[in-house]
Amino acid sequence: MRKTAKENGGGKGFREPRNPLLGEERRAGGAEDQRGRQHLHKMANSTMVTEFLLMGFAEGWKLRFLYSMLLLLMYLATLLGNLLIVTVTTADQNLHTPMYFFLRNLSILDMCYISVTVPTACVNSLTGHRAISVAGCATQIFLVIFCAFVEILFLTITAWDRYVAICQPLHYSTIINLQLCVHLTLASLLSGLVYAGAHTGNTLQLNFCGSNEVPQFFCDVPSLLRLSCSDTSSNELSILISAVVVCGGCFIFIAMSYVRIFSTVLRFPTQEQGKAFSTCVPHILVVTVFLSSISYVYLRPPVTSEAIQDIVLSVFYTIVPPLLNPVLYSLRNKQVKEAVRKVILRRVYSGA
Repeated sequence: MRKTAKENGGGKGFREPRNPLLGEERRAGGAEDQRGRQHLHKMANSTMVTEFLLMGFAEGWKLRFLYSMLLLLMYLATLLGNLLIVTVTTADQNLHTPMYFFLRNLSILDMCYISVTVPTACVNSLTGHRAISVAGCATQIFLVIFCAFVEILFLTITAWDRYVAICQPLHYSTIINLQLCVHLTLASLLSGLVYAGAHTGNTLQLNFCGSNEVPQFFCDVPSLLRLSCSDTSSNELSILISAVVVCGGCFIFIAMSYVRIFSTVLRFPTQEQGKAFSTCVPHILVVTVFLSSISYVYLRPPVTSEAIQDIVLSVFYTIVPPLLNPVLYSLRNKQVKEAVRKVILRRVYSGA
């Protein structure tokens, strides 16, 4: 027979005994469901970012037009100077040497480097269209990192080539030959692909669930780290290690090369010393500005800063080196000047 509640001593107030373990499981399950919903909500927000908005140069149309024309003139001057170097070093058989082989590769790289950012920035500023897709932003990040990385390696190789030419002139042809030049170039390009791919991949793994306005006139890693709502500590650590190894190592190597060059040049006659110093000092200044600006941009904490400061620093490592390299490394050289004169005269007479 079934016992009544009164027989069991419960009466009207009878309750089944609660299981404390069951209550804890329910609370734990509820907390886990809440965390899951928050994670799904965060992922939903992150997938909402389908494009980024690049920053314009100015608010007013006149200022935007002025800045765009200034950048466009710098871009055209860079293309003209580097294209002239490529044409001359290719056409003149006397310039088919390892030094001009490296300078020709540097000129080709500089034309690609400045073409990644400046044309898009000018068009966006003039048209007012600031949107760039996630795929376009990723492509721009990859190309900027690739070109900057290979630029550093090419400048380092060029410094080493000058060191061998000045300090070990009798062994120059033995140490530096065409096969070594090709191997160094290929190694620089392949390592640049790996380096750029790794940093681009790490950046794209982040979630972007807040603002999509990039505080820069092109997409770069530091700007996206500021926009990310994910933990960026691993990205910052990888950037720090790679910057110390690549930028620090190349700067030390370049500095040591030029210290040895200067110690050798001091034994030259006074007139020769002046020529050597006038050639080497501008190279050192460009390398220093390039490495210091790019290191500061990538190594500083991802916090909000003045937009004009970001633009100026970015110009120093994306526009200034490609613009000045043809003048400092090639157009001041007597052989190059003579070759340029021959090419121009040949064009003039062939056109006539």
